[in-house]
Amino acid sequence: MKEDKYIELVLDKCLNFDKSNKLFIYYEKALNEDFVNRLCEGALKRNIDVHLEDIASYKKHDILKNASFEEIANEQLFNASVWDEYAKEDAAFLIIESEIPGLMDDIDVNIFNEAKRIERSTKPIYKQKQAIDAISWLIIAYPNEIWAKNVFPNSSNAYQELYDSIMDMCLCNFDSPINKWEELTNRNRNVASKLNNLKIKELHYTNSLGTDLYLELPNNYKYDYVGSNGHIVNMPSYEVFSSPHYLKTHGIVYSSKPLNYNGCVIDEFNITFEDGKAVSCDAKVGKDVLEGIINADQYSCYLGECALVNYDSPISNMKTIFNTTLIDENASCHLALGAGFPECIESGLDMSVDDLREHGINDSLTHVDFMIGTSDLSIVATTTDGKEVVIFKDGNFTI
Repeated sequence: MKEDKYIELVLDKCLNFDKSNKLFIYYEKALNEDFVNRLCEGALKRNIDVHLEDIASYKKHDILKNASFEEIANEQLFNASVWDEYAKEDAAFLIIESEIPGLMDDIDVNIFNEAKRIERSTKPIYKQKQAIDAISWLIIAYPNEIWAKNVFPNSSNAYQELYDSIMDMCLCNFDSPINKWEELTNRNRNVASKLNNLKIKELHYTNSLGTDLYLELPNNYKYDYVGSNGHIVNMPSYEVFSSPHYLKTHGIVYSSKPLNYNGCVIDEFNITFEDGKAVSCDAKVGKDVLEGIINADQYSCYLGECALVNYDSPISNMKTIFNTTLIDENASCHLALGAGFPECIESGLDMSVDDLREHGINDSLTHVDFMIGTSDLSIVATTTDGKEVVIFKDGNFTI
């Protein structure tokens, strides 16, 4: 059964229990309780102690609908300090995404952003340990009827289509998904190695949407891939990624897919950068939410990630917009506003936040990915010795 393989992947391949036998699961109880019960049964067989934490999106929506800023500040549902309690004990963290598209569309964007700010700010130990790879964490997807009908509106069996899509993209349609993940990891390792050996100084992105963006990589940059540290942090994963120098991006970039940000949809948008900073943006849908992301804190207006994914790749070839960044970013080249990755620079995991920023790696409470890959995307790398190398043509790697 595919789901048994999925649970095996999560507990035996993706998460690491070397430091602790505790597992913190963050999930929508109203939507995924049966699946989580099966996960807990698997964990029990492995002598893993489980703590369940409900995302409670519907309850949060009802509170946000009428709450004031003061009421949100005192609302325990937005206090995520329990994450720190388990982070102190080196628990593994499993976040199960089961989207409810459009749920927050009727919430005032300022109220919504304040709630997200409080949630982020109340788990600093978790965020710090996550950033330096000191704890094991994983994000996965699991379907629900609402999300399925949003993705496959014309299907008579939307839930099964979404379920099968998720299982297949996570390689659970093979006899040994763990072996297939090893093969995928090896492919991504080889691509990352080639990019690192190029000694890239700058990347120039262009496509027919209007993207014309230049970004520089820091000195001693590293391209990385999910699984390089021995465990998987999000599943599926078909990307190799790095962090640009946060002060050295300029030009304009256009989105290629909608962004579902915690139940709010942002679509057909563009962002203009000067000296690394997002100085303006526009969107056909959700401009106010996009502005809230950009202005979430002092450094959320800078880039923290530049990731590369072939247009001709398993999820992209499904020709489906899944309305969750976890999946859609693995069908498309993408960028992220907010925090960068310490592992994407030599010795970065041993650096302080100030040292990382001095070397060009951004730090922020936020990290929000958005998709920019298209079938005609071109990326030209300029190396440190001045050579130009086409690394992407017609949406795919050329190296």
